[in-house]
Amino acid sequence: MRIKTAVFPVVAAALLAARAAAAVAQAPDPGKYSSAIHEVVEVRGQKVAMRDGIRLSVDIYRPDAAGPFPAILSITPYDNVGSRESGRWWARRGYVMVVADDRGRFDSEGEWDPFGAKHKSDGYDLVEWIAKQPWSSGPVGMVGGSYGGWTQWWTASAAPPSLKAIVPQVAPPDAFENIPYQNGVLSGWLLDWAAGMSGRTAQTVDQGPYNGWTRRRVRDLMHTPYIEINRVRGMLDSPWFETWFRANLSTHEYWQAIAYQGRENYAKITVPALNISGWFDVNHPGTPMNYVGMRDYGATPEARRPRLIIGPWIHGVNRRVVGGVDFGPEAVIDLEGYKVRWFDRFLKGIDNGVEKDPPVYLFVMGPNRWYGEKDWPLPQTQWTKYHLDSKGHANSLKGDGVLATAVPSREGFDTYVYDPAHPTRDPFSDFPNHNGHIDGPVDARISEIGDDVLVYSTPPLGEEVEVTGPIEAKLYAATSARDTDWMVRLVDVRPDGYAALLTEGVLRARSRDPENEGRFRSDRLSTIEPNRVYEYTIRFWKGTGNVFQKGHRIRIEISSSYYPIYLRNLNTGADNLALVTESEAVVATQKIYHGGKYPSHIVLPVIPRSTTAAGSGR
Repeated sequence: MRIKTAVFPVVAAALLAARAAAAVAQAPDPGKYSSAIHEVVEVRGQKVAMRDGIRLSVDIYRPDAAGPFPAILSITPYDNVGSRESGRWWARRGYVMVVADDRGRFDSEGEWDPFGAKHKSDGYDLVEWIAKQPWSSGPVGMVGGSYGGWTQWWTASAAPPSLKAIVPQVAPPDAFENIPYQNGVLSGWLLDWAAGMSGRTAQTVDQGPYNGWTRRRVRDLMHTPYIEINRVRGMLDSPWFETWFRANLSTHEYWQAIAYQGRENYAKITVPALNISGWFDVNHPGTPMNYVGMRDYGATPEARRPRLIIGPWIHGVNRRVVGGVDFGPEAVIDLEGYKVRWFDRFLKGIDNGVEKDPPVYLFVMGPNRWYGEKDWPLPQTQWTKYHLDSKGHANSLKGDGVLATAVPSREGFDTYVYDPAHPTRDPFSDFPNHNGHIDGPVDARISEIGDDVLVYSTPPLGEEVEVTGPIEAKLYAATSARDTDWMVRLVDVRPDGYAALLTEGVLRARSRDPENEGRFRSDRLSTIEPNRVYEYTIRFWKGTGNVFQKGHRIRIEISSSYYPIYLRNLNTGADNLALVTESEAVVATQKIYHGGKYPSHIVLPVIPRSTTAAGSGR
């Protein structure tokens, strides 16, 4: 299915006026920042010794002037040749840009492991080496996206004295919150990344034509046991791959060595962070989690004043058209300029007022406008329960599922069958340039047509409803198996039927914490007794910023698979899903209860459209 480009309708003038009464819409504005006035001197392939004697390869881009200058470090596993234009861009503006190949990748010595414990000390050693160079004025900042966001947080948690500021962009969180496990569920899209990370240089699966690649990917990820997938794909130089799947609890020393989140780790970080992500970013959870963690536990006053920018973007940020939807001209901002302004303040000491900017900038879809906010989650949020209800047949688009703020007057349940041999397919497999996860607000109806999906919708809305913030669902559910997965998705349904997928949450049943309202627990597994009703609290891996407009409907989908975004749970109850074979798979009958003593619901962060409450930022 090909998705035609669509445009989110512009909300009514009265709606914008109500929002404006609370606050003026405001986009991140870089204002004045360092101009491109320098010629550039380049040194490539310089070797820098780490504390254990392993030498990392760095490329250096510095202004062709007397100096010294502040420096910016980027550590990447993706080949530093690709950073040449960025390095020159920063050097022209009075910064020395140092781009390092990760340990074991490309021209750097050592053994490569994406989650190797040495990444923290390597970052520390590189920062302090830079600070001692004759062209360096001492202060060092860091930039980078995706894995380059990880390298920043790993380095910052080691607290090198010369590190003064970071800009982690689309940075993933610790393992189990996103990759390779998301609330206990194995991420299928990560395995495509793992294939490219095999060996010293970038390997790839033989993709061929686009449609051929789609079929190849779907076939590859059906292979069991999952621990063999990299080998089956021909990615042989990746001994760390099996470690990911054997170490299936967060307490394993492998994951603990590289962890950077949590109160103890945040309390080691001394530098201010400019956190950047998108509503459809594949690694979204790290960004708001790090904002809150640093705000609450950072080691210094500066560290406890982080900044947060979330646009309407996928993993590749600063785009106007995402998932076939045009978010308008405001979606694209001078993001690179804002980064320069950030470093001008914290590395060059220029008093440019960046600290007086709102700490949070959010792009709200629907009105397609930026807003400056006081905090995250928004202080004015009204946490609103939307309850599931039906007459017992909520299966598919043709079902009778209802979503309402009123508590259902009846008690009941809906039933569906999850067969691992025939998983619910995600709507992205036929989408051009699919990045492996949610590619924007694409039409979800392809996933809603089967009886293996429960669908609950509000009636057409009589007024606009803004939902901006983190989302959580509470399900009362039973399975005939000893383990399974629960998946909940939030959808904005337009009057023409287009079902725009906004966000979703997943939870492996055995990862529920029986002592904490069924919330996800990463350090041990619980027991699931077949056909017993349990309470599951599913924290969505990302929030949203969206206005459900008048005439639209708010919809919730529930299933037990969403393939190949997530690898199938074979429902065996095994402690380690990665070691299970297809022959052991179990077909599960699933029941979602609602009403009475089992009030299944989703909690949406509803934002009052005309609030003038103190601290609202609107």
